[in-house]
Amino acid sequence: MFLSVFDVFKIGVGPSSSHTMGPMTAANRFLDLILSDQWPRPAGAHVAALKASLHGSLAYTGIGHGTGNAVIIGLMGEAPDSVDPDRMEAIIADVERTGRVTPPGHPSYFFQPKDDLVYDKKTPLTGHANGMRLSALDKDGRVLLTQIYYSIGGGFVVTDTELLAMQKQKKQASSQKVPYPFASAKEMLAMAASSGLSIAQMKRANEEAVRSREDLDAGLDRLWEAMSSCIDRGLRQEGQLPGGLKVRRRAKSIHDQLQEEWRSNRLNPVLANDWLSVYAMAVNEENAAGGRVVTSPTNGAAGVVPATIRYYLHFHPDADQEGIRDYLLTAAAIGGIIKHNASISGAEVGCQGEVGSASAMAAAGLAAVMGGTPEQIENAAEIALEHHLGMTCDPVAGLVQVPCIERNALGAVKAVTAASLALKGDGVHFVPLDACIETMRQTGNDMNEKYKETSLGGLAVNVVEC
Repeated sequence: MFLSVFDVFKIGVGPSSSHTMGPMTAANRFLDLILSDQWPRPAGAHVAALKASLHGSLAYTGIGHGTGNAVIIGLMGEAPDSVDPDRMEAIIADVERTGRVTPPGHPSYFFQPKDDLVYDKKTPLTGHANGMRLSALDKDGRVLLTQIYYSIGGGFVVTDTELLAMQKQKKQASSQKVPYPFASAKEMLAMAASSGLSIAQMKRANEEAVRSREDLDAGLDRLWEAMSSCIDRGLRQEGQLPGGLKVRRRAKSIHDQLQEEWRSNRLNPVLANDWLSVYAMAVNEENAAGGRVVTSPTNGAAGVVPATIRYYLHFHPDADQEGIRDYLLTAAAIGGIIKHNASISGAEVGCQGEVGSASAMAAAGLAAVMGGTPEQIENAAEIALEHHLGMTCDPVAGLVQVPCIERNALGAVKAVTAASLALKGDGVHFVPLDACIETMRQTGNDMNEKYKETSLGGLAVNVVEC
């Protein structure tokens, strides 16, 4: 099993990898399909109009997550990793004004969002909680082409037929031949023991089977640059977040207080936790505002990994760029195992699959750069994930703000604590990471749908909106 570090970590825009980046990518794929010869195009038929319907969690929380806007932007040919966040509102306004989308390389298509973009809460699609249907019609309104897409978490998008094939083969990643194709933590530890390599070294060998060392390092450095820039921007911004809840950004104010304490040398027994929290909150405030973020492994959990890397740079004198690369490679190895054997989708398993997975990845990465053995790294990931089991996804008003922003702060704190506990042991522990991942999967399957990113339960219904 091989899932690239650049699949686990993707540069995109907020507020959601599954509800924003995924639908945007699905729209891009549909545009490509229209131009291809992979569908039975009737003789003389020409696509004149497009329609979209959102289903399941995409319908229930799509407005708060900006899903409809993501579809519009995607149908304009914009991609998550390259769209300018500052232009998105203007793009949407232009489509709403003209009733057309004009993607590069295509003729213009009729698409009036108020009529052609439907939030269908009554008709779930059976493959996944995050489903959408895109259709192309001729000038007389006859449907020429329809394709179902599922946004399965972390920005990953598959068609209905691709999802069936994945389920049948029990694969959720590329079948690319790599030297260390571990699909579980048990296999990972066995391969580390037999090879004498670290988890990061094995992951690097797998990546270098498909790209050069120079490209890998440059890509890893771009990921951290994007993460670090997101932290820095989040620490500079003030004011209210969009969406109507009137949630105020707090990261800058907290950061200013911490800098003052740092300069004055005042004793703060929870200093490390405070820095971790403010870094994570800065990222997720940016995510909530629709800014540039890196899925880690999702947008809703995007603050945990960057916060712990910045913590590593802040508090560990031996921290360097090579350490950041090893951290990301190790974290991606753990994230790939979790995604392969369970899920990173809040709509599938709740927030245990988002912040829980992110915390496990961050704990593993931090343990690795602090000198942990493969067994200690696996233990760190298990501790972090275990203490997120059962966590629901219940965003108030469908916005990735409450409780999501603070939840990332606590996920980062748990990651550091888990790494510290693991490094003080010898790697021998009672609950294997694989058992914890399977427990997370089973818990997610048993979880009531109203606690899985639908905003129909939990805080989403018990917080009085003023």
